[in-house]
Amino acid sequence: MTIPETDFDPYAATVLADPFPHHEMLRELGPIFWLSRYNCYGMARFAEVRTALHDWETFVSSRGVGLSDFAHEEPWRPPSLLLETDPPVHNRTRGLMNKVAALPALKARLPEWKEKAASLVAALAGNGSFDAVTELAEAFPLSVFPDMIGLRDEGRENLLPYAMTAFNAFGPRNALLAESLASAEQATAWVAEACKRENLKGPGWAADVYAAADRGDCTQEEAERLVRSFLTAGVDTTVNGIAALIYAMGSNPDEWQKLRADPTLGKKALEETLRWSGVAQTFFRTTSRAVQIGNDTIPEGQKIVLFLAAANRDPRQWPDPERYDITRNASGHVGFGFGIHQCLGQMVARFEMEAVLSALLEHVGEIRLTGAAQRRPNNTLYTIGSLPVEFAPCRISA
Repeated sequence: MTIPETDFDPYAATVLADPFPHHEMLRELGPIFWLSRYNCYGMARFAEVRTALHDWETFVSSRGVGLSDFAHEEPWRPPSLLLETDPPVHNRTRGLMNKVAALPALKARLPEWKEKAASLVAALAGNGSFDAVTELAEAFPLSVFPDMIGLRDEGRENLLPYAMTAFNAFGPRNALLAESLASAEQATAWVAEACKRENLKGPGWAADVYAAADRGDCTQEEAERLVRSFLTAGVDTTVNGIAALIYAMGSNPDEWQKLRADPTLGKKALEETLRWSGVAQTFFRTTSRAVQIGNDTIPEGQKIVLFLAAANRDPRQWPDPERYDITRNASGHVGFGFGIHQCLGQMVARFEMEAVLSALLEHVGEIRLTGAAQRRPNNTLYTIGSLPVEFAPCRISA
């Protein structure tokens, strides 16, 4: 085997706390490498990662998008009908969900979301230091997203530990996963009940999915699992995206002032945040056939970990990739994946991030970090658990 081998552990506690210093080493190993600790292959360069995400026939998701191979291991919960299936099943379920979560319906929500975000940000501006994660990045999505789904009011706080556990489960069966499963036992039970048709609060995307089941587009059991997919895809991506946005602007005050001077850069700023922040660090695929990568051949049935965040800072693709630059054209990044399995909740996250950014531009002159960001360890995500900041209000001209 000519493939480079490394005993690097991407799931070591020190690596999960700060993965970025290791990414160059992984990229320089070559287009493909062997992770001896986990008996799997890895890719960290943009071109190979994006190609693997696009080629769903060769790099399949139906055997799990984590380290566990569903052909040989029992998943911790019934597999996702979106993330962990391939066509033709995936075409049917994704098509159904795309109709429910259609872009016009999301755009119709944006004015209401901007109003709620503005109210939250206005109350925080000028009132000293606060935790931007709990008081904004978590508070805002939990105030709008569950209503869009049609979830009951009580217990919505369970959405956060459930989503964190789901993403922990994509890694190895380590102590972090064991702790997450134990602490989220109540949250998992709540989600299972909340997704049932009889427990919905009222109209919303969940009711629309069950209506599709009534038409015969899916079974009732599939409908329940599809509603659960909303709860994983639509909460954690948004919470972490908003936290990353605030951290990026607070860490790069010149970029924040550049954006204030030219708010038309807003959409570029959001995409650059998703590229630079590396919220989704890794996802796995499994080879369905022998495939050539560079000069080497990977056999059928092999797990490959795709280092998305490393790909998003690959200098072969992005000039000066470590720099946060809101004028950069970051389109094409793989922060939400790529291809048919890209994140279902990506447009929800983008619209909610847009609502928060609009509120920040309206009410905040400076974003000041008042303490170090505290990371929340996760096997898949690079998340912020606490972010002390201060919002200095905009100066009002005389």
